[in-house]
Amino acid sequence: MKYRVLIEEDEDGAFVAQVPALPGCVSQGATRGEALANAREAIAAYIESLEKHGEPIPPPITEEIVEV
Repeated sequence: MKYRVLIEEDEDGAFVAQVPALPGCVSQGATRGEALANAREAIAAYIESLEKHGEPIPPPITEEIVEV
């Protein structure tokens, strides 16, 4: 599955990665690449936990880009 990851730089210069389709799935890193790698690990752990507890796995959020 593919999940959208939003990455923003915080006031301390760290990069915070959030996964909107998976509430509470947040990670960070010193660089964008590190934050993304950490987000991949967080997504895998999140889904593993859902499976372990018999919870449904949320579908990824799809989006369209609209040019104006």
